[in-house]
Amino acid sequence: MLLVLAFFMGIIAGLRSMTAPAAVSWGAALGHIAVGDSWASFLGATITPWIFTVLALGEFVTDQLPQTPSRKVPVQFGGRIVSGAFCGAVLGTAGGSLVGGLVAGALGAIIGTLGGAAARGWLAARFHNDRPAALIEDAVAIVGAALIVSAAG
Repeated sequence: MLLVLAFFMGIIAGLRSMTAPAAVSWGAALGHIAVGDSWASFLGATITPWIFTVLALGEFVTDQLPQTPSRKVPVQFGGRIVSGAFCGAVLGTAGGSLVGGLVAGALGAIIGTLGGAAARGWLAARFHNDRPAALIEDAVAIVGAALIVSAAG
């Protein structure tokens, strides 16, 4: 089950690269994701969720700026894959399969990046404006991440 959640958290990373690690960190800190004494135990530290939350909030703001590059340029795309793989590895570790989680998270991030770009483009065309589409994508990322963390617990 945690590998499926790792895949879905990867999709969230494809939508918003910092929302996924923020959610995973909150999940670890609140005891929904069992990181124990593993390599990922730092995610459950008191300060870590707050750091990732600030980064996620910054991403929500910069996503609205006209000079922000496409999520499909190599650096942006790669960052989303790394974020998805990282979050997937954390969930996989909690489920006893670090590598499986890493792969599932990376694959989810690829799908989330490409699918999110297509969905946002479609919505922006319908609204004749990108901002409502971006805000809907933000909401999907936040609610989706919260549901995934809840399901992990």
